[in-house]
Amino acid sequence: MEQTVFITGATSGIGKASAKIFAKNGFKVVICGRRTGRLKQLKEKLDTGSNIELLEFDVRNKEEVFAKIDSLPTAFKNIDILINNAGNAHGLDTIDEGSTEDWDAMIDINVKGLLYVSKAIIPGMTERKKGHIINIGSVAGKEVYPKGNVYCASKFAVDAISKSMRLDLNKFGIKVSEINPGAVNTEFSTVRFKGDEEKADQVYRGFKPLSAKDIAEVIYFIATRPAHVNIAETLVFPTAQASASMINRIGD
Repeated sequence: MEQTVFITGATSGIGKASAKIFAKNGFKVVICGRRTGRLKQLKEKLDTGSNIELLEFDVRNKEEVFAKIDSLPTAFKNIDILINNAGNAHGLDTIDEGSTEDWDAMIDINVKGLLYVSKAIIPGMTERKKGHIINIGSVAGKEVYPKGNVYCASKFAVDAISKSMRLDLNKFGIKVSEINPGAVNTEFSTVRFKGDEEKADQVYRGFKPLSAKDIAEVIYFIATRPAHVNIAETLVFPTAQASASMINRIGD
């Protein structure tokens, strides 16, 4: 039976790579994001018929999240797999120098946005007594690192929410998985450093980081296990990385 996957943050990075792999394998895909132009471009690349639906909204806007998800065409309303991928890091400052605007952005997107989207989709899963929620966390949700403070806190929240979801939704037969990537070379660092490409490039110098496709392949593997198998959580590092703050850099 054809399944429907709903992906937030699909305009770039892991979300975009995930949309590609699910569409390629015959899933109906709902791609979501704030950048309409990018969504349309991705839909054009992926659409081989009527299997792709796009939703433009900001996960931070609770009313918009519920309205847009409620507006889905009938063919896309029954979400089998929810991939809560939307998330950002804003700034890399010590707690005493951090920007409250950056703190708000990280908590609103990484935590509240995940909750809003999940709240809108979970009722359909509980009614059908099946579904799979895949939350994209981070190694930053497993261990803190210098200047990580609020970003780490937001990802620790994702870890706690994922575990709580797994407990609360167990009686409905709903799977909940959490994927925690280490260093992935996407737009992540460009956003964190407010568009400073030089600083962003330095993050990935001297070693081979993970790619968005690497994580998308993990997501797809987890999503396509047999009904009785749930990979509850996984931590994925590039080979050069041993912890949140230890990376073997052998040179540029």
